[in-house]
Amino acid sequence: MATLIEAKNLKKYFPSPRGTVHAVDDVSFTIDEGTTMGLVGESGCGKSTLGRCLVHLHESTDGQMFFDGKDATHLEKEALKEFRANNQFIFQDPYSSLNPRRTVKDTVMEPLQLSGKYNRRQLEIECIRLMDLVGIEKRLRLSYPHELDGGRRQRVGIARALALNPRFIVCDEPVSALDVSIQAQVLNLLMDLQDEYGLTYMFVTHDLSVVRHISDTICVMYLGQMVEKTTSKELFANQLHPYTKALLSAILSTDIHHPTKRILLKGEITSPINPPPGCRFAARCNYATEQCKQPLTLEEVKPGHFVSCCRVREINNL
Repeated sequence: MATLIEAKNLKKYFPSPRGTVHAVDDVSFTIDEGTTMGLVGESGCGKSTLGRCLVHLHESTDGQMFFDGKDATHLEKEALKEFRANNQFIFQDPYSSLNPRRTVKDTVMEPLQLSGKYNRRQLEIECIRLMDLVGIEKRLRLSYPHELDGGRRQRVGIARALALNPRFIVCDEPVSALDVSIQAQVLNLLMDLQDEYGLTYMFVTHDLSVVRHISDTICVMYLGQMVEKTTSKELFANQLHPYTKALLSAILSTDIHHPTKRILLKGEITSPINPPPGCRFAARCNYATEQCKQPLTLEEVKPGHFVSCCRVREINNL
């Protein structure tokens, strides 16, 4: 499969009164066309910031981004407009991502109107088609967001993202604010749309059961950096980084005969403001040594399995 999205040493820093916040720090990865890359990690690790950088909702501080083989790091006016037609974003909270003063019809039609490619009749037809595509009844086209439940609101957000036939969509925890039964409906909708239109997703979440269900590959972030990336099947069968092991041990098990052994993390979380070189997980890691204070990068320790840990082979007997 061809690579659609590529990030090389991508960085996003934010100034603060206490120093520079390293929200995303030297991150590299690729996403093949028609696949889903899951991005997991605890709150505040930089997942959403990375997703926003990929669609230019945030401008990266350093590094490069490529879309379909073309440099998309810095874009201006018309080039940015064309880029955003192909790269869309589904926001986390359907309760705040929709304008409360706009009806469903207005929200779905807005990107179509901005494109300038449709007359008034075509806009109406395309709006109804998009609503039907995501499972919103035609009778709700004049409804306002406060008149809809969470699942329908998120479907409106998905319809808006699909309006211009994008190739890549960042899904920023699109089901975290929904009930479990509604989560399944939205996830199945996203997967059906991917099968039908060949969409490429980056699925940002902290829900490991969700990411296992929907992802082809998974990247694990910790305090702005990638610590492990491989296929979904490999990660859940054979995680290698100490942080990933602790993260997956938090998944609730329904097997009372073989309960999951929790790995409890101790120590202080390293500050993302001007962090020291070396492993940022070292302060909470049971295997940390002086060696962990040295700069390190992702290393392929098994075919297709990359880990950022200087002791990974020793810990896992590789």
